[in-house]
Amino acid sequence: MIFLHVAFLAGALAIAVPIALHLMMRQQPKHLEFPALRFIKLRQSANRRQMRLRHWLLLALRCAVIGLLALSLARPSIVASGMLGDQEAPVAAALVFDVNPRMQYRQQNQTRLEVAQETAQWLMPQLPLESDVSVVDSRSASAAFAVDLGAARQRIERLDADTMAQPLAVALEEAMRKVSESDKPRKEVYVFTDLSRATWTSDAMRSLAPRIKELIDVGVYLIDVGVAEPSNFGLAPLRLSGDVLSKNSTLRLDADLVHVGPGSEREVELYLGDAGSDKPSVRGQRTVEVGTGESRGADFQLRGLNAGVHQGYVKLVGEDALACDDTRWFTVEVRPAWRVLIVAPTEKSRSAKDYALFLSEAIAPRAIRVKGEAAFEVEVISEDQLAKQALDGVAAVCLVDPRPLPAGVWQKLTSYVSSGGGLGVFLGRNAWPVDSFNEPTAQEVLPGKLVRQWRARETYLAPEGFQHPLLAKFRPLAGSVPWEGLPIFRHWQLGSLAKEAGVLLSYSNGQPALLERPLGKGRVLTLTTPISDPANRPDTWNLLPTGDQPWPFVMLANELMYYLVGSDQQRLNYQTGDTAVVHLPAGEKFPVYSLTTPRGDQIRTPVDDKQNALIVTSTETPGNYRLRAGGGEQGMQLGFSANLPADVSQLERTSADDLKAVFGDMPFRLAHNRDEIDRSVSAGRVGQELFPFLMVFLVLVLAFEQALANRFYQDYDTAVQPTRAAQFVSRAETAKKPSKTPVAH
Repeated sequence: MIFLHVAFLAGALAIAVPIALHLMMRQQPKHLEFPALRFIKLRQSANRRQMRLRHWLLLALRCAVIGLLALSLARPSIVASGMLGDQEAPVAAALVFDVNPRMQYRQQNQTRLEVAQETAQWLMPQLPLESDVSVVDSRSASAAFAVDLGAARQRIERLDADTMAQPLAVALEEAMRKVSESDKPRKEVYVFTDLSRATWTSDAMRSLAPRIKELIDVGVYLIDVGVAEPSNFGLAPLRLSGDVLSKNSTLRLDADLVHVGPGSEREVELYLGDAGSDKPSVRGQRTVEVGTGESRGADFQLRGLNAGVHQGYVKLVGEDALACDDTRWFTVEVRPAWRVLIVAPTEKSRSAKDYALFLSEAIAPRAIRVKGEAAFEVEVISEDQLAKQALDGVAAVCLVDPRPLPAGVWQKLTSYVSSGGGLGVFLGRNAWPVDSFNEPTAQEVLPGKLVRQWRARETYLAPEGFQHPLLAKFRPLAGSVPWEGLPIFRHWQLGSLAKEAGVLLSYSNGQPALLERPLGKGRVLTLTTPISDPANRPDTWNLLPTGDQPWPFVMLANELMYYLVGSDQQRLNYQTGDTAVVHLPAGEKFPVYSLTTPRGDQIRTPVDDKQNALIVTSTETPGNYRLRAGGGEQGMQLGFSANLPADVSQLERTSADDLKAVFGDMPFRLAHNRDEIDRSVSAGRVGQELFPFLMVFLVLVLAFEQALANRFYQDYDTAVQPTRAAQFVSRAETAKKPSKTPVAH
């Protein structure tokens, strides 16, 4: 406990006044001579004890009144923890600013960051003289004490929130570390934040817990600059049909409109630039009506894109309080249709094209192929032609129900996959004798040795999860895919698998169905049941392509082929702060590229020879990034996009329970305006003042003293009692007075 005015405690000496008066004004007993009656003496003794108790009680209450008055004027305070000292003693203060893009939320023509800057400029002169001040923001998260207040003000004025920031916990931890190194007796951290729930969750602040336990004596003040009831419309991250597309593919973009507050109607526009163009044009427009508590999506489809890199964005028309989530950027690369080579056996009743019919129609339907809009360029050859077939420029090779192949062919396929190609193997009845597929040359490609044919009555594909990229498109449809309607009657059972092989899909009986084996720069996918059996064949192995609802097979075949050609390996859309890796075409000779950022800055970026790729780490600014080398028609133009994370639109406020969970045992104070900041800082430095509580207690004690005094003194009737003669005369005079009651005649 500390006191603001210690001198007032001397007023407690006034307690001696009622004690002295009590001793001086004690009534002396009067000695009356009566007959020695025993009961009178006993009564006198009881009255004396009662009077003495009453006097001592009143004395105690009057002394308490004076003591409480002196104690109240001394202004005592209680400090739960922290360093005690003079309120004007220098402090080591760190001003922490949350510069997350959410701080761009604008209300009354001010962003949340501008309110924080203005409040901080007001706060710094309030700090005691000779205090050390450090300005920390969540983007750089570096703490250093400023030379003077002028340098700290300049640091605050230069803050901005238009790029991606680190978690606020990192900046807060750095600020606590810095003030703990100061030799100032008192240490304070001021956090300027909008108190959004996405920032103040226990998971986001988990790294702060160890530092809190070490620095329990640091005073933490949370200064709320947020809006109690925000209202905003924004775009969630875009969903593209792919980062890399074939020339004949359709680009599909799905943009979800998210909002906080009352619903309304908004327009969404799609802008796209041709390859190498810096000026995108409007390519689509949608009107989306969103009600309160709802979320709606806007979908766009673009066809006929030329080969090359295309960049664009989707934006909301009009303005709202938070502009940073109104635009989402994207980059796609369009390549010529991927060449897929399907190798199938031939026999008298069936040709190689008959074997390849279901697969070729699934990935490149004839109706689309004749229009030149198929994503894959399919070529079918027989197994006998594979040995002499050139594989240059072939994106993927598929073996449909293969027969035993010569060792030289297996070696050729091994070299092809190792150099970056994709191989799909669909095992069926022609995999006989088994020993030929278990030879070392074949086992360099296959995921494991063939054991026997597994016969089953009610087996079907049963995915256990959809985390693998090949199965990602099935994730939204997980509960509605009719796998049971596509029964598997027979499949191959594999023995021990290769070390690098993994199971992507299993049958309902637990046996592996689809397996992946990486090999060099490429990959091999093996399905243990064929996709070439017609439904009218008595000994058909499955009804995957011929069931009543074969669309899961068509979808699986396309995703399998996209995975084999490596369309997932080239990622062109990132989250701000990620490291972007842009792979270069084989044989690319340019050693250095020029990177143009969304702000217009140009940075020389060398090629990483080991990965044959460009590695870009400066992706904090959202927008489209362009990479160029050479010049003119012979030059190379590439690019990628970076977008803010989805939680930038999460403006919901955190709760007091969440804040308590973050800070644990460390006391913190929350202020929403300057008056509350003054009170919080005063309470943090001086402690919790007891003056209002003492004054209330003083009033109660004084009232209790008055009530007891009145009660005790009224027991003593100090009026002079009349004698018996006087009482007789008074009654006689009363009887002589005429009565005022009328008499009836």
